[in-house]
Amino acid sequence: MELTNTIQEELEASFEGELRFDEFSKKIYSTDASMYEIEPIGILLPKTNRDVQNCIEVAKIHNLSILPRGGGTSLAGQTVGKSLILDFSKYMNQILDINTEESWAIIQPGVVQDHFNDYLSPFGFTFGPNTSTSSRATLGGMIGNNSSGSRSIVYGKTIDHVIELKGYYANGDPFFFEPLNEEKLENLIKENSYNAVVHKKIKEIVDLNRQEIIDRYPKIMRRVSGYNLDEFVDNTKPFNLSKLLVGSEGTLAVTTEAKVNINKKPNSLGVLVVHFKTIEEALDASTTIIEHDVAAIEIIDKAIIELAKENLEAQRYMQSFMRGDPDAFLTIEFFGETKDEANSKVENLAAELEHKKIGYSIVPLTEESDKQDCLNMRKAGLGFLLARKGDLKPAAFVEDCAVDPTHLLSYYKRFESIMKKYDTTTSYYGHTSVGLMHLRPLINTKTRDDIRKMSSIAEEVSDLVLEFGGSMSGEHGDGLARSQWIPKFFGEKLYQSFCEIKDTFDPQNIMNPGKIVRAPNFTSNLRYGDKYVTPEIETIMDFSSDGGFLRAIEMCNGVGACRKRDGTMCPSYQATLEEEHSTRGRANALRKAISEGINNEDFTSKRLHDVLDLCLQCKGCKAECPSSVDMAKIKAEFLQKYYDKNGLPFRTKLMGHIASINKLSSPFSTIVNWTLSNTLFRKLMERFLQIDKRRNFPKLQRETFEKWFEMNSQKNQSIDKKVLLLNDTFTNYNYPEIGKAAVRVLEKCGYEVILSKMRCCGRPLISHGMLEEGKQLALENLEYLHSYTKDNIPVVGLEPSCLSTLTDEYKDLFPGDISNSVASNSYMFEEFIEQIHENGNIELKFEEVNKDVHFHAHCHQKSLSGTSSTLNVLKMIPGLKIHTIPSGCCGMAGSFGYEKEHYDISMSIGELVLFPYLKKIDKNSIIVANGVSCRQQISKGTNKTSKHIAEVLAEAMN
Repeated sequence: MELTNTIQEELEASFEGELRFDEFSKKIYSTDASMYEIEPIGILLPKTNRDVQNCIEVAKIHNLSILPRGGGTSLAGQTVGKSLILDFSKYMNQILDINTEESWAIIQPGVVQDHFNDYLSPFGFTFGPNTSTSSRATLGGMIGNNSSGSRSIVYGKTIDHVIELKGYYANGDPFFFEPLNEEKLENLIKENSYNAVVHKKIKEIVDLNRQEIIDRYPKIMRRVSGYNLDEFVDNTKPFNLSKLLVGSEGTLAVTTEAKVNINKKPNSLGVLVVHFKTIEEALDASTTIIEHDVAAIEIIDKAIIELAKENLEAQRYMQSFMRGDPDAFLTIEFFGETKDEANSKVENLAAELEHKKIGYSIVPLTEESDKQDCLNMRKAGLGFLLARKGDLKPAAFVEDCAVDPTHLLSYYKRFESIMKKYDTTTSYYGHTSVGLMHLRPLINTKTRDDIRKMSSIAEEVSDLVLEFGGSMSGEHGDGLARSQWIPKFFGEKLYQSFCEIKDTFDPQNIMNPGKIVRAPNFTSNLRYGDKYVTPEIETIMDFSSDGGFLRAIEMCNGVGACRKRDGTMCPSYQATLEEEHSTRGRANALRKAISEGINNEDFTSKRLHDVLDLCLQCKGCKAECPSSVDMAKIKAEFLQKYYDKNGLPFRTKLMGHIASINKLSSPFSTIVNWTLSNTLFRKLMERFLQIDKRRNFPKLQRETFEKWFEMNSQKNQSIDKKVLLLNDTFTNYNYPEIGKAAVRVLEKCGYEVILSKMRCCGRPLISHGMLEEGKQLALENLEYLHSYTKDNIPVVGLEPSCLSTLTDEYKDLFPGDISNSVASNSYMFEEFIEQIHENGNIELKFEEVNKDVHFHAHCHQKSLSGTSSTLNVLKMIPGLKIHTIPSGCCGMAGSFGYEKEHYDISMSIGELVLFPYLKKIDKNSIIVANGVSCRQQISKGTNKTSKHIAEVLAEAMN
């Protein structure tokens, strides 16, 4: 602790970025996307090159190691270590220059691949290597790992695109690596500098080992093990030490700037999906398909398909391409200068496969959305695989082996025999075009026997790969998982050369030690070792399908999809770029606090509360996380236990009982509205309740929706079509016009509308952690609702968060037939309209509305049911030009945006996409937002009015 304080003090004196030395931050950064875990010394978020130099200087003085890190998506444990972690993703993430004439760009290491491609796209360019983690993988990480991706048959690996690198040696000296011809190299070596010493030594190593390099390096494209000495054996090529740093996993130096090639974007993409009854048929077919000028051939097997069916987002996009029940399917991509050319390539291959009777179903994808759905399925394949519940997990220790593509079927058969020998199974997915399938045997790393089994499997698989002339790592690098096998594959002579390279660059051994050379056994430092403790936590909601509360948290495998900066998931991370505000960060903190404790703080500590505090419970992770980690549910359970120990704050109690407060206040609506808008009263609320005075409260209406309904609804017992309309708190007391519009539309559809008699759905109680009280209310509501749904009377909701309580939380609070009946018979308003329209039960007539309509979807709708129903119903109105706003969460999240400590971040989330988009649209446009929180946030952030879809439909009806 004393050393840590000294280091922190020395860094704080001159560090412009941010420092993290608290125990929780170290636990959060102790893992990446691999099966390993090592707690770091501290985390540094540098803003400048000088910050990086300062870190190196302090590390040298105290003999501490340094670990450069980007998105933490490494699968082999490269980015965990007992080190000072340099996280470049928050600040050093800029694109510094671009030259489209010469096809290059200069970037900082924290640039995310998708953001880089978004920047390049208007210029007609892309960065070729396309990793499946492109939404959060950084270019620095790609350089460190020498990443490639599904289209490597076209684009090769990252090493093929790196031109120059700048950064700092382990002694703090700056370096600049560029292509050097023979004359420049000789002149450089003569200099009196550390840079000259390094260049001279590497040249000597290459010259002494030239034939050994030629003989021992695998003759396949997909090899990223060891150091890239094979890049230097051709004397006709420039001498460029950038090529040595690529794939070095941060073990040699720190890169702060890179000049990289950029590629012309393909004008058009063709996609063909071929389904097979056996995986052998799929692998055999790949050798035929590869001869057809393909851009990619990817395989996904039944294991992943079945797991994908359990993921909400995957369920939606699998519909476009999945046919039957395949044992495996191949996705084949083609590039074309035109759409016709790409389609022609697809058609020609499809015809040949039909003729040769290859595959039982051949599906050309013509719609761009269908193509994207298919590619998304492949990208998320690993996450689906890791979503397997229980302690038996697909372990990544032989999952990156590559062989010649022509040997893939033989390799598969031999690999399968090893699986059977050790009584385990694996899944098969990956890049058949380049002979690389990701194979993850099922292993329980919490048991000593399975850890021993893992070692035996790895030994046999390494022999097999060596026999086939392949590489133990074809894509994901060595890290902690495969560095052990480098001497076996490269021979002792080359291994000693690798050690010399390491010692030349890093004589003090402070750059990410234990990777590539002098590595520990690959079963060391496991996240779940045989001493890992899995305590049972009693819960109010049902976690039995996950194996309990802790195992629900352990579903987070670290792939980091929550670090993407679009979509719904983790809006607070998108606004702050702080790891602890991602689902992964929260899961890590929870897991560590429960399984081992942190600084003697228990599961209900204030610091852990802070970690979860900015979770907006948007449910984005339940759908968009490939492993479907449900952080909203986990947080609610945590809050119940936190308040049990620490007491329930008065503000939280008020927010949880908003329905009762509105009911009591309604008769005095005039005076209540005046009071809530009074400046002095709002200042008092901010001071004593921490409710931000900048927020406006929705006005209470003198006539509630319930009162209006009693006087105006059509009560006709002869109508056999009935619907129960959920009278939510805000519709009843604040926005009765929405309820009136819904009644008008439903009655026009020929339904008798029954208005629900419920106190509240319970959403405010549940989301605020008052689960015991919420459970009692849920039981009361379920009994009431089931009295209708058992007679097949549908329940229709207007507020997405209320409806999702019925379809989601009630099943967790009371699993069984009654909650399932209610859930399966409950619909969002537009879902119900779409369904009865498609069934031919209605024929609504609408006036033509020649306007643009811009739709912002509520988080729960996007996550749990999707937005297609809203869009399809809007299409029923002639003349509307419909636009989906590409926004994630609005940032309001019920009471979250009212709370003083959350107001600023709430508005920052809105500013990410939603506010800028709406500020640009025509003033005559219609904005549709079905969530009450969304409408409030839009009004606050843009001064624009938005409508519920029921209002839009009612206004357009004849």
